[in-house]
Amino acid sequence: MRNSCCKNDSFIFCFLFLLVLILSGCAARPVDESPPFPPTLESDQSPPPAEAEKAEEFIEPTPRVLASLRLSEQASLYLESGRPDQAIRILEQAVNLDPQNGQSYYFLAEAWLMKGSVEQAREFNRLAGLYLENEDSWRERVKTQKERIGRTY
Repeated sequence: MRNSCCKNDSFIFCFLFLLVLILSGCAARPVDESPPFPPTLESDQSPPPAEAEKAEEFIEPTPRVLASLRLSEQASLYLESGRPDQAIRILEQAVNLDPQNGQSYYFLAEAWLMKGSVEQAREFNRLAGLYLENEDSWRERVKTQKERIGRTY
């Protein structure tokens, strides 16, 4: 009889222990209270103008952006060798990695133009224009491409 009682007690103890463990895992974590920031002087609040301009000029690209640009370059080689279908496949990957890569849209417009699909070329040229409007080296290329698309239709 005593042995049976001990088994029940240990079962209840284990059950309660597991219940407490499970419920404590669901509890909210305490908020980490960090000390308030020390007061700053007005001169400490903004970086000097030269440093602020440098920070705005260069933002290090993410690995996805770099991979997208590499794919765009690879696709341009396919276009140069007259293989628009292969270029389109690669450029779709580039756009998936970085939807703001205007070069990908430019080369997609070229590929679709090579395939004779003027409407798709026009749409990709429009997207290229949106994303490359602030890049001097590409703005003229996009404009020239748009003119070629207009003459083709």
